[in-house]
Amino acid sequence: MLSIETLIAFISISCFLCLLPGPDNIFVLSQSAINGRKNGISITIGLCIGLLIHTSLVSLGIAAILRESTVTLEIIRVIGVCYLSYLAWGAFNAKPIYHQEHASDFHDTKVLIKKGLIMNLSNPKIIIFFMAFLPQFTTNSTSFIPASLQLFYLGLTFVIIAFILFTLISYLSGFLNNAISGKPSIQTILNKITSLIFIALAINLFVSHF
Repeated sequence: MLSIETLIAFISISCFLCLLPGPDNIFVLSQSAINGRKNGISITIGLCIGLLIHTSLVSLGIAAILRESTVTLEIIRVIGVCYLSYLAWGAFNAKPIYHQEHASDFHDTKVLIKKGLIMNLSNPKIIIFFMAFLPQFTTNSTSFIPASLQLFYLGLTFVIIAFILFTLISYLSGFLNNAISGKPSIQTILNKITSLIFIALAINLFVSHF
């Protein structure tokens, strides 16, 4: 088992990283503010499923193979750029919501979970981050615990932290949704800001080097 000191350090750093502005928490925040906290929580579930998949890949060693495949990473990056651009376009053209109880498209849990999952998996930076971050907290002294299990344990801990913090972001942002419901001018401004954020994220991913 990992030491208490190691776990405390890992949890502290993970909390800090989850709260840093990034495509995932920005997406959760903006969708919760515009469409309600339930939307944000559904997207959070999708994002965390994606993180679990990344964790599994890292613990199984498949991520190391992917990292050596430049073509594969470039394909994933192009998919990520296209998806972020698609989200930007959707946000830019989004119409104000007057009566959310009749807006079933904004409360389709499966669609929202899928959206969060695709967004997470289409960002190759995450798996590379996990490869660089998680091994720093493993140890050879616990030889009875394979490194792969240590990596999975750490990754699972990170996912739980992300879920808790992103859910909290959804909940707090949901109060903003109550304030802007029925106010089309404010919703329009927020949608345009969200669009600009996704454009910036798409550009950043496009010019990044792996």
